[in-house]
Amino acid sequence: MSKPRTAMSRRSLLKGALVLGFALPVTKRLRAANLAPGAIAAGPAGKVLAPNGFIHIDGGGTTFIIPNVEMGQGIYTAEAMLIAEELEIGLNQIRIEAAPPNAEIYMTPLLHFQGTGGSTSIRSWWEPLRKAGATARLLLITAAANRWQVNPEACQAVDGSVVHPASGRSLAYTELAADASTLAVPADVPLKNPADFKLVGNSAKRVDMPGKVDGTAVFGIDVRVPGMKVASVIASPVFGGKLKSVDNSAAAAVPGFIRVITIENAVAAVAENTWAAQRAAAALQIVWDDGANVNVTTASIRRELAAASKDGEPIVALDEGDAMDALSKDTNRIDATYELPFLAHATMEPINTIVHVQADGCDIWCGTQVPATAVLLAAQATGLPAEKIRLHNQLIGGGFGRRLEADSIAQAAAFANQVEYPLQVFWSREEDIRQDYYRPAYHDRLSAALGTDGLPIAMWHRTTGGSVLARFAPSAMLPSGLDSDVVEGSVEIPYDIPKRKVEWVRHDPPKGLPFSWWRGVGPAHNVFVIETFIDELAHKASEDPIKYRARMLEHNPRALAVLKLAAEQSGWGQPLPERHGRGVSLHQAFGSFCALVVEVAVWPEGIIRLTKATAAIDCGFTVNPDTMVAQIEGGTLFGLSAALFSGIEFEGGKTVQSNFHDYRVMRIDEAPRVEVHHIQSAESPGGIGEVGTASAFPALGNALFAATGVRLRKTPFDQTQLISRSSDKPILSGLAAGTKRSGDVK
Repeated sequence: MSKPRTAMSRRSLLKGALVLGFALPVTKRLRAANLAPGAIAAGPAGKVLAPNGFIHIDGGGTTFIIPNVEMGQGIYTAEAMLIAEELEIGLNQIRIEAAPPNAEIYMTPLLHFQGTGGSTSIRSWWEPLRKAGATARLLLITAAANRWQVNPEACQAVDGSVVHPASGRSLAYTELAADASTLAVPADVPLKNPADFKLVGNSAKRVDMPGKVDGTAVFGIDVRVPGMKVASVIASPVFGGKLKSVDNSAAAAVPGFIRVITIENAVAAVAENTWAAQRAAAALQIVWDDGANVNVTTASIRRELAAASKDGEPIVALDEGDAMDALSKDTNRIDATYELPFLAHATMEPINTIVHVQADGCDIWCGTQVPATAVLLAAQATGLPAEKIRLHNQLIGGGFGRRLEADSIAQAAAFANQVEYPLQVFWSREEDIRQDYYRPAYHDRLSAALGTDGLPIAMWHRTTGGSVLARFAPSAMLPSGLDSDVVEGSVEIPYDIPKRKVEWVRHDPPKGLPFSWWRGVGPAHNVFVIETFIDELAHKASEDPIKYRARMLEHNPRALAVLKLAAEQSGWGQPLPERHGRGVSLHQAFGSFCALVVEVAVWPEGIIRLTKATAAIDCGFTVNPDTMVAQIEGGTLFGLSAALFSGIEFEGGKTVQSNFHDYRVMRIDEAPRVEVHHIQSAESPGGIGEVGTASAFPALGNALFAATGVRLRKTPFDQTQLISRSSDKPILSGLAAGTKRSGDVK
């Protein structure tokens, strides 16, 4: 078999491919024969009802093709509920399939590409999926009415069948699919009144949960292909570095070792199984050309961000009133600076991809948030046309934005292009953390002038940091050069402040250092900054933080309602012991409104104990309340964990952290009790997956201030600053003091 052999780095692949992938209409490039519009409905003529890309009914059953990727957020269930509601069928009567790479059918409307992220799934598909179900229902009813020779209006769709109440006749959808497939698909169909919903709006059991409980669910890392070999990857530890040489003599002694393959900036040890591949990779003697980033450190990056914030040319995102004039004249003013670190995604399922390159095409098994992009990058890496790439998307064991990048798929394809067999390319946990696409670091400065009533009359916010959007989707940048994501959560705040100015100074990380979106995207950064600053203003005004916020929300009833609900349910205002405190955050982002109150206790040694988190959420019409609660719980704990422990550092151009021992995540015994209180709304659905994460950082920081009087403006929070300096404070004794480090939570 003859095929192209190319050596390239995964970042060189991305340099051109991601720009190509989003600067031009995707549908003009992705026309794989097996994935083209309508191909999902392929079957014997007149036997399959597939009026759109989301429903497939034949004599064997009903299948829903879900446009977004399941990575633990419950989207398979929620989107299936939208279709099933209009189709009048139970979730126990359907099968679920992941949508194939097809940007024309499955492009997420709010993202403008085929992808899952940004809490856009339900917001994007709320109406299109309901229309898909309603269209199929109308065709099935018409087919039954034609067979019975009755008026379609005399028929009803009920629980996967069409019934004719007057005669008592009924036919299952599977019996009607062939007839319905011959009918013309209507251009538009009426949708059910939400007041008539039977499924949507009620808690439903997750369709993906049985397999996850009994172990039959298949994630990308679980896939096994006949003849498959395993490759363990080691990439240049310095970003931008290249391979100089590799000695595999020690690796060759490992039982099961097959060979070493290389690309420009990485080496893979290939073996018969995972353990052998890992042992062989560890035995390799590799020499790297470290390149230009060998002197990059966290300190140097911080200095450059601070300098850019001071001297860089800002892009104005919002300018209402003359905030700067008011700030220059007002003496009742407060200023603050905040710093946020690089963050890794650290998903439970590390990077893995199986690629089998053959003369007539390429098969890929993996979990990705961007199927269409993955196809394009694999095509570039293998030299095959896109229509020859067959992607088999799998369940993902956590995404958090990491699988929005397809760099690892391009890398795996480049490695697999050099062998004849299916190759599972996987990264160790250390490689996963050290070769991540990190959330950028930020440097933020804020100023506010307070009026005689203590409320801000003017506020200025300048954020400085890199632009993910400029690299990922340059065509989405605004004409001014603004990356709207960088300022999301700062431009759209819930409060009524008469004069505001929001600016951004673009300062990307050093060239070659990879950066991307992280769960919570822009708001996870800006809500921390804004909500911490609002708390500082309340303190300067000597006012309760809840009451202070409420006074600025008269024009915003949804925000005010969640704030009051969170306060009531958390016991806000009730007395607490010494060095205990409650903190609040409020935001409107992702189309939702959320208030979070976190309660903490801080030991004299600075050790933090999280006791309770109370969230109030208005996310519009809620599709599956049970999943909504789970997402707020999980997102809140994710954010609290990051605020306490997470930060990526660099030394000599290398990532310092490598595993969960030094990139800590919250343990089960450290998690607080989380309560979620829901305001059901008739408004359009908002996003939910990232809401809790954005809420967590400032609520915790504000609680720590309430407990100790110490204001922490950097994350992860430095708990040594919370140590009591009073000599009369009791010293924690016993097991907790003897076994817990000052940086641990208990």
